[in-house]
Amino acid sequence: MTLTVFNSLTRRQEPFIPIESGKIGMYCCGVTVYDYCHLGHGRTCLVWDVVRRYLEWRGYQVHYVQNFTDIDDKILKRAQDEGTTMEEIAERFIQAYFDDMERLGVKKADAYPRVTHALDGIKRLVSQLENQGYAYAANGDVYYAVHQFPDYGKLSGRKLEDLKAGASGRVEETDPDIHKKYDPFDFALWKAAKPEEPSFSSPWGEGRPGWHIECSAMVKQELGETIDIHAGGGDLMFPHHENEIAQSEAATGKPLARYWLHNGMVKVEGEKMSKSLGNFITLRDLLDRVDPMVLRLFMLQTHYRKPLDFTDEGLAGARNGWNTLREGLLFKTHYGKQLGWDHNPPQKSDEQIQKRFAEVVDDDFNFAGGLPILFELAKELRREGNLLLHQGTTEASAKELAVKWHTLAELADVLGLEAKAEETTSSASSLSDEEIETLVQQRTQARKAKNFAQADQIRDQLKAKGVILIDQPGGETRWYREQ
Repeated sequence: MTLTVFNSLTRRQEPFIPIESGKIGMYCCGVTVYDYCHLGHGRTCLVWDVVRRYLEWRGYQVHYVQNFTDIDDKILKRAQDEGTTMEEIAERFIQAYFDDMERLGVKKADAYPRVTHALDGIKRLVSQLENQGYAYAANGDVYYAVHQFPDYGKLSGRKLEDLKAGASGRVEETDPDIHKKYDPFDFALWKAAKPEEPSFSSPWGEGRPGWHIECSAMVKQELGETIDIHAGGGDLMFPHHENEIAQSEAATGKPLARYWLHNGMVKVEGEKMSKSLGNFITLRDLLDRVDPMVLRLFMLQTHYRKPLDFTDEGLAGARNGWNTLREGLLFKTHYGKQLGWDHNPPQKSDEQIQKRFAEVVDDDFNFAGGLPILFELAKELRREGNLLLHQGTTEASAKELAVKWHTLAELADVLGLEAKAEETTSSASSLSDEEIETLVQQRTQARKAKNFAQADQIRDQLKAKGVILIDQPGGETRWYREQ
């Protein structure tokens, strides 16, 4: 089996071969921390979380880095509006980010570099580009000279001459610093400080870094000059990732990344998500009303490179799908004791099913194509559970069921799908066997007296306390505890 990925740089699907066998350096452009994460951020973070999980499952040692942009005009504006500092705004929304991602089940990265912690590396890189003739200073600003880098546009496929023709004077109208630049498309590596703005000292005077240079410096700081995977949302391909390539490769003479991977954007009911359209959804608001696992499943049902259309209908389908998977994942909780697993827990997966899953997902991280394998296992376990409940036996042996359950649990973990049993603590454990037997007998008497309302009430009372009843032919009623 060979993993192949669609490389945005070459615009084709290629075999994945890491720089160092068995090890992967992976960088994902993170969020600018001036507000709560929205649904688009959630998809980006979830996609690359699952890619990382899958690579680790395939045996790779992954060093995963995701940055925080904590210096930015939007952060500064929010700080000014609230009468506080950029540091306070950044800290608040970094913590909010971690809270949201924990709820969504996104594993923490191995490193979270911040711009404010990478300033020395940023200034060194700007100086290097200036010394090599790729950058120039202008009244406290420093700009990258795009015409000095012949490969500019190789990621996005855009050419400078086409960009200039398409701009037709609009750049001059919207760029207040146009008079400082050699070329209208030169971009800032360092910005001179404006009055009453936070700033940092540099060889060019007080100021702060441009957005694009930040990621170039942090990639180098955390992972080196050439990395295996550079990932992010498709909206970052141009100009952000294009400019990263221009900066890093001009400075080092080496490729910045071997594989560039981009996830598709999010729409809401077919429309681009935006505050002006009134369809802007923050991740935390969504998680307050949608099970995180339902949301994960919903996002995984669409291939990562395709646009994701967030609809109520799609969410309802994902909710039904998660109920099926959850039931399969809780098979051990519900039936493990009856099958004798309590002293001999399942520990082996089906290698053939593992192989089937890998063959599908190895095709450019096709998690959507791998999901039917999980549903197949979950439905088999649900059927066997129903047989056990109503007939007291199963078609497959306890050992075969253990392998199926362990395989499902393993593959679900790759996708970050985790089922938790409903809280029934004080429930079943608060009732003794004698008390349960008494209630069961009361229910039996109620049924004989055709008092079905009372019988149903007792059944519901026991179920709420984690006790499941199974009515057998002949009038006998068996019971077991869920936990």
